[in-house]
Parts: sequence; C-alpha cells; structure tokens
Amino acid sequence: MSRTPKNRKVTCQPGARLFKPAGVRASEIETVVLPLDCYEAIRLADLEGLSQEQVAEHLGVSRPTVSRILEKGRAVVARALVEGMAIMLQGGPVEQVAPRQWAWRHGRCWRDLPQSPGVPAMPAGRPRRGRGRGFCGGR
Repeated sequence: MSRTPKNRKVTCQPGARLFKPAGVRASEIETVVLPLDCYEAIRLADLEGLSQEQVAEHLGVSRPTVSRILEKGRAVVARALVEGMAIMLQGGPVEQVAPRQWAWRHGRCWRDLPQSPGVPAMPAGRPRRGRGRGFCGGR
C-alpha cells in the first residue's frame, strides 16, 4: 500500500480554470486535468525561473518529488497542445497558502513579497530560523 501524498503548498491560484483551443466548443473536445500542484511547479520552475530545490522548498516537498511533478505536468500540457485538447486546472494534494504565511512559517524574510491581508506584520530584525539565503538574498 502506498503512502498518501503530502499536501503541496500552493501560493498562486490560476486566473482561469479551463484552457482550450480557439474556435472549438469545449463540449466537442476531450479535456485533460492538470492538478494544481503541477500548475504551481511549472509556474515556479518555468515562468519564475526557480531551481528545482527552490520549487521543492516552496511546495514543501523533496526535490525528487518536484522532478516527478514537473515531468507529469509538462507531459499533460504537451499532450493537450499536440492533440488539441482542453486543459482543466483542478484538484491534486494541495493546500492554499498566502506567500507571506509561507515565508513566516519557514522563517524566511518576506520583505519583497506582496502584502497579504490577515498576515502579521514583519518582525523587526532578522528571521530566527532562516536557512541559506531565503527570499531576500541574505540581506
């Protein structure tokens, strides 16, 4: 029996939930599902240009898991593009986390991150539990 998947921390919700080829009704084409953890991993790695280690830290999983997530997500996107399918973004083992909450929970500096409502103000001084360079490049 396999272990249940660990929840991935997703900070960015997609602007749209369905992407489809132009000029074709959604009811006339096949739809593939891209889980939100794959979407977030592709966004962080390919759009934001983060390394797999940085993506793993953001999602709260190991680097080999990120590699598998990226491989799965890119395969879904490639299949949809080549075969003219719609892509529906939904599901997956995810937990919605505001960027500042994620940074606070992991002891990172969030000086450059956008303000999120309901999140405590940044404490004075340096983060206590920070490892490495964190979000602020070691400032």
